[in-house]
Amino acid sequence: MAGHCEQENAIACLIREAQEEAGLHIEQKDVELVHVVHHIGKPRNPPRMGLFFRARTWRGEPKLREPDKCLQWRFWDPAALPDDLVPYTRLAIAKIQNGELYSETGWPA
Repeated sequence: MAGHCEQENAIACLIREAQEEAGLHIEQKDVELVHVVHHIGKPRNPPRMGLFFRARTWRGEPKLREPDKCLQWRFWDPAALPDDLVPYTRLAIAKIQNGELYSETGWPA
């Protein structure tokens, strides 16, 4: 799940996006930050910070509410992620498994 924060903090954004995109209800007390990716895509794109949160619990079952942006909701084994996963998301998952809080990608060497 991804989104742009409006006039709200990052956790409020996560809670809103989870409801809008998947119909899930998440409480702020159940959220923890697990990783930050500072990434840049194409050379002229502005850099972005991706914040990855873990929701320890939630209410509801994921519903496909934005079929133009997402084909399905599914839980994946981190060792068998789909080939078309966004590269910085793949990196974040690997770093989370290693207990690393921060990574960078796409920056010139």
